[in-house]
Formats: sequence, C-alpha cells, structure tokens
Amino acid sequence: MGKRYSTAKEKKSYNRNRVFKTTIYPEIPLKETDTYIYVKQGDRLDILAYRYYGSVEDWWILARANELGKGTLYVTPGLQLRIPANKGELYKELEKLNKRR
Repeated sequence: MGKRYSTAKEKKSYNRNRVFKTTIYPEIPLKETDTYIYVKQGDRLDILAYRYYGSVEDWWILARANELGKGTLYVTPGLQLRIPANKGELYKELEKLNKRR
C-alpha cells in the first residue's frame, strides 16, 4: 500500500511540528482515450486506482475526474466512473501546480 501523503509537500509549522501543505490537484479534461466502467459493490477509489494504474496513490485521479472523494474513498455501486488514460501528463501538471507554492 502507498503513503497517504505521498504527493503533499512537507513544511514546518511555527512550533516546528511537521505539517503538510494543501495539495492542489489539476483539472482533468475529457479525452477520447478515457475508459468508462460501472462501479460494483465494494469498489473504492484506491482499489480501482490500483487496478487501472498499478498504485493506490493514484486515487486522486479518479476522484478529481469524477468529482468524488469528499472525505471518503467509497463510491456508489452502479455509478459510471471515468478512468483517465493520461496519468503521466496529470502528474506533470500536479507537480507544476504545487511547485509554485
């Protein structure tokens, strides 16, 4: 399993405790190469990310592309879910957005 805060940048707080900056995720435009699936009972964003991308850390791609994940990794069975195919491009954009801060 991956680390929950692997994409977050670390900083020190005023009292020298370790804290993380908020991660800004990129917009994920629709592409013809996107795949669509229907969610089954027991599916979660992290499990689906592992199935389609090989890493549970990529859950944010599915959440952002489908406007999901407001506090939970669980998804409603029967929901049509978009699986973006451009993972490499998305990580480049993620790095660019969060490098500036």
